[in-house]
Amino acid sequence: MSATLVTHRVARPAVRAWWRDVAGLTAWLSVLFVVALWVSGRGLQDLRTDFFTATGRLTGLVSADLLLLQLLLMARIPWVERSYGQDELTRRHRLAGFTSITLLAAHIVLITLGYAATDRSGVLAETWALVTTYPGMLLAAAGTAALGMVAGTSVRAARRRLRYESWHLLHLYAYLGAGLALPHQLWTGADFTASPAATVFWWTAYAVAAGAVLVFRLGLPGWLNLRHRLVVEQVVPEGRGVVSVYLRGRDLDRLPVAAGQFFIWRFRSGPGWTRGKPFSLSAAPDGQRLRITAKDLGAGSRRLATLRPGTPALFEGPYGRLTSTVRKGRKIALFASGIGITPLRALLDELPYHPGEAVLFQRAGRAADLLFRQELDDLAARRGVRLHYLLGRRSRARASWLPAGYAPVPDEQVLRHLVPDIADHEVYVCGPATWTAAVLESARRAGVPADRVHAERFAW
Repeated sequence: MSATLVTHRVARPAVRAWWRDVAGLTAWLSVLFVVALWVSGRGLQDLRTDFFTATGRLTGLVSADLLLLQLLLMARIPWVERSYGQDELTRRHRLAGFTSITLLAAHIVLITLGYAATDRSGVLAETWALVTTYPGMLLAAAGTAALGMVAGTSVRAARRRLRYESWHLLHLYAYLGAGLALPHQLWTGADFTASPAATVFWWTAYAVAAGAVLVFRLGLPGWLNLRHRLVVEQVVPEGRGVVSVYLRGRDLDRLPVAAGQFFIWRFRSGPGWTRGKPFSLSAAPDGQRLRITAKDLGAGSRRLATLRPGTPALFEGPYGRLTSTVRKGRKIALFASGIGITPLRALLDELPYHPGEAVLFQRAGRAADLLFRQELDDLAARRGVRLHYLLGRRSRARASWLPAGYAPVPDEQVLRHLVPDIADHEVYVCGPATWTAAVLESARRAGVPADRVHAERFAW
């Protein structure tokens, strides 16, 4: 069964160019303000008399600020998410997270050394005294353990050993860690209450972070689910281990979603339904129904094939920046590998272009693994999309997005041969991380401007 493009007015998410600037500037100003609070609290003067305690205070303050910024990055604030996109937000989240946990570890070590020097006691004895006698420290220790677990399971080697659902569940302990740290900061952190400005800043920062999580992770999804009440309409096999799920609901023309975006889905069917899984739309939203397509890559995607019509669907989103809102030029070149075809298939429905202005490269191991072959052939005939199917194993001699048969020729030369005016195209890429990186490098070498390249990687 193929999705049909229906002319219908569908709500589209807005994106403002200045949103990104405001979000980034606010984050940097918060860090600078925290450092300014430390300086105003005699931080520089204390470096001469009690270096360990003074630097321990600074690392603790910056760590706390970065932790709150992490929560905001995890809150999925719509205008921030649309401005940066999931790839960029994920990168910044990891950078802020690992920096925060490193500074937190430095804070613990430096404060302990400073207090031990002042009390003329051993480091282990001072550690025990801090944890057991200072107000809020037991809670802070538990919070630190929770944050350490989140950081440990975020390391690439650890992520490879975890299912996405398990990793996502463990990651939620970051909220617990932040909450358990708050009493210690307010009861024993003099820098948090040293001045009216410090008190207002920290209470405001915690309130904003908590409010963003409550509103955008809980409130907004809850309201959208109540308004639209999505249910499974039918499940259609698309190929080996691949199924499409069609969903219907109420007032879908009011759902602010665009082709190229994805949702976090939960289907109320069987044990484990509460574990969310991200799936992209594989057809442009038409105001009447939605379609997602997934390959059997684990328990979360495998259960889609067992869904029955009428099964209630819960969703968070839409998320993702791989949409028409980032487009600057008329011509488009789309690169998909495997299940990465799903958001690009939807974009081919929604984006405006004349015959010959759109080209699609689809990578698969063999012809039988190509998804939406009939739909794409129909698009080629109806809208003049140029199709290039890239079949076979990739070269192991170098990082390439092309089949091994192209190995003797540099990727960018092949790209220029197949699309001579590639530098004039808007490039959309979706697929596994290493394959996507090879496409991006090839596009760069072929002269495509950086602001005309848009990618979404299948990684977490």
